[in-house]
Amino acid sequence: MSATQENIVDALQTKIRERMNEHADHMSTGNCKDFEEYRYLTGIISGLALVERDILDLLEIANRQ
Repeated sequence: MSATQENIVDALQTKIRERMNEHADHMSTGNCKDFEEYRYLTGIISGLALVERDILDLLEIANRQ
């Protein structure tokens, strides 16, 4: 993987983690207006976690080659 590709992947991982943390912070401080918003945010966090895991798995495969 080229340095440019690594920088893009690192930036993407950072952005995913930032968004997950922002949503988790919002939820943990009691700022959800209702259960619907809470469920919505947990869905976003779950989706971002899946994408993050997929990126890590792909990096592992790429590094083996």
